[in-house]
Amino acid sequence: MMTDQMETSSTLVVPLVEWSFRRSGERDARLIRLPHDAMISERRGSDAPAGADGGWFHGGRYVYSTRFRGDASRAGSEVEIRFEGVQGDAEVFVNDHFVGRVRSGYSEASLTITDKIRFGADNDVRIEVDNSLQPNSRWYSGSGLYRGVSVHFLVTSRFAADGLRIVTRALDASQARVEVGYQLVNAKADDMVAVALWDADNLIASGTKGAYPDGGTLDLMVPNPIPWSAEQPHRYRLVATLERDGDSLDVVEERVGLRTIAVNAKQGLLINGRTTLLRGACIHHDNGILGAATHRGADYRRVRILKDAGFNAIRSAHNPMSRQLLEACDELGMYVLDELADYWFVSKTTHDRADEFLDTWRDDAASMISKDRNHPSVIMYAIGNEIPETATPKGADLAGEITRFFHDLDPDRPVTVAVNIFLNVMVSFGVSPYKSNDKKASADAEKTSMAGSTDANIMVNQIGRMMNVVSRLPRGDKATKDVFSKVDIAGYNYGIARYAHDTRAYPDRVILGSETLPGDVARAWHSVEKYPAVIGDFVWAGWEYLGEAGVGVWVPGTKAGLSKPYPYVLAGPGFFDLIGRPDTSLRLAQAAWGRLDAPAIAVRPMDRSGQPVVKSAWRSTDAVESWSWRGCEGRLASIEVYSTDDQVELFLNGRSLGRRRAGRRTAYLTRFRTPYEAGELLAVGYRDGRATSRTTLRSAESELTVQIRAEDEFFQADPDEISYVSVEIADSNGVVEMLADEAVTLEVEGPAVLIGFGTADPAPSEGFTSSTHRTFRGRALAILRSTGEPGEITITATSSSHGTTVATLKSDTHAAGASLRQMRSAEQTR
Repeated sequence: MMTDQMETSSTLVVPLVEWSFRRSGERDARLIRLPHDAMISERRGSDAPAGADGGWFHGGRYVYSTRFRGDASRAGSEVEIRFEGVQGDAEVFVNDHFVGRVRSGYSEASLTITDKIRFGADNDVRIEVDNSLQPNSRWYSGSGLYRGVSVHFLVTSRFAADGLRIVTRALDASQARVEVGYQLVNAKADDMVAVALWDADNLIASGTKGAYPDGGTLDLMVPNPIPWSAEQPHRYRLVATLERDGDSLDVVEERVGLRTIAVNAKQGLLINGRTTLLRGACIHHDNGILGAATHRGADYRRVRILKDAGFNAIRSAHNPMSRQLLEACDELGMYVLDELADYWFVSKTTHDRADEFLDTWRDDAASMISKDRNHPSVIMYAIGNEIPETATPKGADLAGEITRFFHDLDPDRPVTVAVNIFLNVMVSFGVSPYKSNDKKASADAEKTSMAGSTDANIMVNQIGRMMNVVSRLPRGDKATKDVFSKVDIAGYNYGIARYAHDTRAYPDRVILGSETLPGDVARAWHSVEKYPAVIGDFVWAGWEYLGEAGVGVWVPGTKAGLSKPYPYVLAGPGFFDLIGRPDTSLRLAQAAWGRLDAPAIAVRPMDRSGQPVVKSAWRSTDAVESWSWRGCEGRLASIEVYSTDDQVELFLNGRSLGRRRAGRRTAYLTRFRTPYEAGELLAVGYRDGRATSRTTLRSAESELTVQIRAEDEFFQADPDEISYVSVEIADSNGVVEMLADEAVTLEVEGPAVLIGFGTADPAPSEGFTSSTHRTFRGRALAILRSTGEPGEITITATSSSHGTTVATLKSDTHAAGASLRQMRSAEQTR
């Protein structure tokens, strides 16, 4: 199988996109296209070694094979194969010659294959991936070639990979001083480097300087600069050329933004000289029903939805982001906290790589920084998350060493570490909240060895608000002050209770709420507004994710552990669910941020009315924004109204259920109870006694049918493009019914294929790769991938009792057929 070639400047880049894939031990292979997550197709079951952490998915061993042409004109070139990420231990073979291993699921890797390929002929690539040892993470990892792979035919004298570095040294309305650094390979002393900065087709600034053997820097003076920010994500085109005797040897082009970063306890975080408060979302790397596969369209969709909801920052939890997600943040405008790792030298799961960390962290950190440093969206680094050894002198010293390493490679971005004060207190007492883990632990690490965060989270969930009590203890300060002294910004996981004390006790300390419970988001945000030293807050979690099954799910009954048994698959705390719909907990945040324009009405599930429920600290409510619960007439409805108004009044079918206080005085939440009856539920907001806003929920009225709604008006005919299609059980007005779920089968005809189909059900019995799935709360989501051909795509949805419906989607190669992702991006840039 061959793949397309793409020439970028003087380097020939061959993306390896189409592969033959099979599980180890199987004879038959099937064709797949990257990105590909092998785990999402694996069996799930209660016997899965990954357990709840991995969403009850099994791991496996896999073989990927492909072929590329060794361009004869490139004979003599140095050749590399580059991996953006492989989940599992990977061995790489070219023409049956072993060329190296890829060991990290998140750090990029390059292997030299120059002496193993045949120029002017086809070349075979085989990658054997072993991801059978589980659990390898505290969440769903995915398996296989889930990020991009490419072959690079390099010129002899060239820019190094990620060899450009741009830093805005000074910025005001009239002029910006921009430093452009360049790293070179095999350059000669009399070579020249020419740099040009373009705004669309307009040359804005340029400069030329001697190349020197290894590299150097030059300054550009940019008149009337347009700074990059989350609010105005303006980008320029940076073009660098390596020249010799007037001839171009290598050319590199990147999209860049001009912006400055500064941080201090008096003014907080300064972006382009202006104080900026971070409304942050913690997210994992998976893309929901697509698994871990890093589809460009999925990354853009997630960033766009989060931004539209009011978030302006993303924390990568707990690993380096993909290039495509960073590109989405650059283009759409989202600040990024990129994170190195979830463990250091103390294991959290049985098959993590804590035993290798001391040997590998420098390479992983360098890889992340190299990837990140020209992305204006990246404004800080996190060197670790809830690292238990930071409560010990050895761990605190390591935090200082890692921070200095980051500063050496990128002195212009601040560094933080996310510390759970409660856990550090436990460790400082010598009482680990985690299970003992016998593998890989050194004598020093064994004292705090951990098998995973689940055990600690059970304790935290049971203790509940005791986190606040413990974090306020003097021991909380003692267990964290050493590590916080090593970083630029102190990251507090669930440490809101310390803000008032620590801003007084440590007047020079900058604080970031690196994780906050959904129910605490309003209190946390008011602290951000109150204390200049507290620069922002990141909620756990901004987007639903696979693994840590059930930690944020409220379940019927009187007793349950934090993690839930099979078939639970998702975690449960997301402000957006697995298919991208807002959770009610989002409304609390929007109210606190001042971004809720009208009351939001939510109803606790009517099919569980009157039943006991086991709650989780990682979810503030199980209410949903619907008043359509067929068959529940007469049952007592618990209604939640979120509002920034002074008062709210609730009406059911025209009858007032009372007017009550609302807004900040009630923590933005007002509750009502009434027997359920179908019809209209209306909430009216009042300020100074005058009605100023209103919101309505209605019950489904007419006959229910299965309905299809594409999120994109057009579908670009590009095999790397995907399109999201909602499948709903609704009435003729589009009102979705919560309690009419049934299996729906999809059939797709035309130039597209179905690559994912699923729901936000926390415990589904089906997988996400089947064409049949049962709806959950009236909804399912299908994801299509273009075949690259233009034409009409027909989607047929068939259900047993709600009929069949057909929808069409136009696939177009022309500009008029650009995806809404691109159109919306252009609108935001303008």
